[in-house]
Amino acid sequence: MASYRFNLVKRVPQFSSSLYRIARRCCSIYTTPVDTNEPTFDKILIANRGEIACRVMQTCKRMGIKTVAIFSEADRHALHAQMADEAMYVGPAPSNQSYLVMDRIMDIIQKTGAQAVHPGYGFLSENKEFAKKLADEGVAFIGPPSGAIQAMGDKIESKLLAKDAKVNVIPGFDGVVKDADEAVQIANDIGYPVMIKASAGGGGKGMRIAWNDQEARDGFRLSSQEAASSFGDDRLLIEKFIDNPRHIEMQVLADSHGNALYLNERECSIQRRNQKVVEEAPSIFLDPDTRRAMGEQAVALARAVDYTSAGTVEFLVDSQKNFYFLEMNTRLQVEHPITECITGVDIVQQMIRVAKGHELTIKQSDIPIRGWAVECRVYAEDPYKSFGLPSIGWLSRYQEPTHLPKVRCDSGIQEGSEISMYYDPMISKLVTYGDNREEALQNMCRALDNYVIRGVTHNIPLLQEIIAHQRFVSGDINTKFLYEEYPDGFQGRQLSDAEQKEVAAMAACIYLRDQVRAGAFKNGNRMPLQPVNPAAWDITAIVQGQEMPATVTENKDNFVVTIDGQTLTVNNDWSIAAAVLDATINGQQNTFQCISRKGDEIKLQYKGTVFKVEVLPKKATDYSHLMPEKPKVEASGEVRSPMAGSLVSISVQPGQDVAIGQEVCVIEAMKMQNSLTADRSGKVKAVHFETGTNVSEDDLILELE
Repeated sequence: MASYRFNLVKRVPQFSSSLYRIARRCCSIYTTPVDTNEPTFDKILIANRGEIACRVMQTCKRMGIKTVAIFSEADRHALHAQMADEAMYVGPAPSNQSYLVMDRIMDIIQKTGAQAVHPGYGFLSENKEFAKKLADEGVAFIGPPSGAIQAMGDKIESKLLAKDAKVNVIPGFDGVVKDADEAVQIANDIGYPVMIKASAGGGGKGMRIAWNDQEARDGFRLSSQEAASSFGDDRLLIEKFIDNPRHIEMQVLADSHGNALYLNERECSIQRRNQKVVEEAPSIFLDPDTRRAMGEQAVALARAVDYTSAGTVEFLVDSQKNFYFLEMNTRLQVEHPITECITGVDIVQQMIRVAKGHELTIKQSDIPIRGWAVECRVYAEDPYKSFGLPSIGWLSRYQEPTHLPKVRCDSGIQEGSEISMYYDPMISKLVTYGDNREEALQNMCRALDNYVIRGVTHNIPLLQEIIAHQRFVSGDINTKFLYEEYPDGFQGRQLSDAEQKEVAAMAACIYLRDQVRAGAFKNGNRMPLQPVNPAAWDITAIVQGQEMPATVTENKDNFVVTIDGQTLTVNNDWSIAAAVLDATINGQQNTFQCISRKGDEIKLQYKGTVFKVEVLPKKATDYSHLMPEKPKVEASGEVRSPMAGSLVSISVQPGQDVAIGQEVCVIEAMKMQNSLTADRSGKVKAVHFETGTNVSEDDLILELE
């Protein structure tokens, strides 16, 4: 097995200085000090990758603990491997050949002399066998004991234990569903709608909502396949689906000395496909009495299973503030940073202390609600496809907005990093905080505007729209928010007339500056055929199909753009080469990103969404009206892959008749199964791929005659 050791300062000095500057920014929110005289571990192995591995390493560095990273072939140059004091190769890219192979990780622990393991989230973080193997070898597992993992990791057993602990539970079937027929029978007994979900694991994988018998059958099949792929356990349970619920969870901490407390709640109702997109702490919905009741039930459940370390008890909350136990995640939660922001508690630090055998130094009365925090999960996903289908590629340009105040960005990537098809497509967790919710949301809008991500498709357009949506701002949300507000799918920001003119004006200014630069000659010793910088430029900006004739002039301090008789004054102290353009238009601050400039086409990112703007001289516009329109090509009858992934199954063959809406294949991407259907009835003409092969986005999988 290959071994690689990295010295952070010598190997990547530019990276190290910027990373530790960010780490210090994160540390500034913590009020739990590090006691340098308190015994702790000398070396911790992080059995994970990406942002969570980097996050754990930051606290380890704060505590003076050395770290060991593991990396797969795909992660050989990943940030977490560079950041650690030591980094060891663990296997090929697929996680079931690397990050999930316990024996290899145990071997690395022995070789490096690591005294403890932090599992992060996902992978082996809730695997009772891994926790037991570590205990047998005398290596501390920075998490709960294996008994608690087993009890809470199994949704069926955890529900029974929750009942015994006097925790409110959702009505449902407490056993294991044997097959699709039994799933239909149970669903009818409970009454539709029902939630079909994996007994093991979490993260939205292996979960389906069924509203009728056919959806129950399909849900059983797809959920069991996802559960087997993600968790190695295809057992399912069924329970009543609570319509219009909020998803609110309680962060708990417990030690081995009988102390347990809750760190208040997180609101996680903005979801797509049962996966969280935006979270905030605290919840705008809870009152002090409900918060206390939920927190006390969460602590009671933790005590019932002799829980130690950090954990999260998730609840569904209805419109009357009745709450029901959903599940307990026996690990560090993805969205833990927002809890840290409002409480000042470094949760990773407390996990390490508890694993070493120390008592919690904080009491329930010490836990404040200090302002407000919001987290956006920034994914390499196309938000215009089912609110987010995975995108892969290399980050050609990457710039986090951590220069802004009250912004935290937990990531495990840098410019040049690859977003691989083998792992979760998360780019980062962008967190903003403030004295109140309004300030936190304003900071988030500003941070999203300044976040530069090039090379992969990302979901910032959707995040920006959510954060600015009036319904979200008012706090009127539930887990169906996206589907209610965008019933036909997300279409990007819809510009008002005033915004359309601002985008047109900015594009016109960029065009003018580009033209002037292109027409300038070194030393000015060539005579241009026409003035390089005429007194006024007559152009047409085409935004969202609408032609907007404009006249542009430039003086010492500003551009002046006239559109439809309205004058827009734009400052000119910016560079078209900058990643982010801060423009003042008629005295109002606006943030743009110039994504590309190709001839007359300029792509501008504005309030999250990228708009294609054509800027043409007036003559070119007049001539374009004389050009014939290119006929649209009819693509119906083709089934193309909406994302990069692996073909799990192909359910049709050439010559077979299919009906509209019939499933033709299933693609797995980032551990999620996606069913593709025929868009019309017809006969299968050709199938271009075989089961088990990898496909790229837009690959033609099959054709209909």
